[in-house]
Amino acid sequence: MQNILAILGGYIGKITLPGIGVIDIIEIGLISFFVYQFMAWIKFTRAYTLLKGILVVLAFILVAYIFKMNTILWIFRNLANVLVIGVIVIFQPELRRALEQLGQKKIVSTIIPFDSGREVQERFNDKTINELVKACFDMGEVKTGALIVIEEEIRLDEYVRTGINIDGILTSQLLINIFEHNTPLHDGAVIVRGNRVVAATCYLPLSDNMELSKQLGTRHRAGVGISEATDSLTIIVSEETGQVSVAEGGELSRGLNSKQLREILVSAQNKKVVDNSKLRNLLKGRVKHEEKSD
Repeated sequence: MQNILAILGGYIGKITLPGIGVIDIIEIGLISFFVYQFMAWIKFTRAYTLLKGILVVLAFILVAYIFKMNTILWIFRNLANVLVIGVIVIFQPELRRALEQLGQKKIVSTIIPFDSGREVQERFNDKTINELVKACFDMGEVKTGALIVIEEEIRLDEYVRTGINIDGILTSQLLINIFEHNTPLHDGAVIVRGNRVVAATCYLPLSDNMELSKQLGTRHRAGVGISEATDSLTIIVSEETGQVSVAEGGELSRGLNSKQLREILVSAQNKKVVDNSKLRNLLKGRVKHEEKSD
């Protein structure tokens, strides 16, 4: 026992701690902060599953290194560059979204005023909110499907180009007429910028979020998809049930009533982000519909 303690004492006596300065402490804090933010962000994306798969592969490499499996190590060593490129390709949507979110942070815009020369876009007014709410629930009563995308900070020009230009003042009558069955413009999405309908029959990216209900069809997946790719707010009216839903930040809230929809639109009008807790309060007490939606 004394010999073991003596050996341990000899090793402990040789241990020397490196000098730690103020810069080192700041560096450790920054690295910890960025790693935490990365893990918190990636947890709610499909990249989290891919990351777990990569960790399994790294664990396999560690086992191969411990047991001196030279052939396996040689294969991984020669494939390292290809694997790095493959990871970038696989994570491309998530990396793009992360950089877009970083560019939207106020701290970046205050330090580097990239958007100082951008024209300030008009926010939609109370009349537009009233017209949107009226149109959505009027269409819901007769089960007319609708997909309305409200532009926020990120311009949706690339999606506007896929549709037909309207450039008309937003009214409930205009929206109802656009989405009326068997009319030339009823397919696709309407894009709203400020108080005007910019375009109709626009094509939107479909979400591939596996957590979305299998009952949801392309209209709802398109609404969630555009909210994942941009900061837009999307209103969806189900053609099957007449339900009014809102997609924002990749999250879908179904079965809204007129008061809840109005509050969400007012929050967007005031450039306020509706966090999950507030959204849950808005949706508290609503009836969950299990009927199949388009």
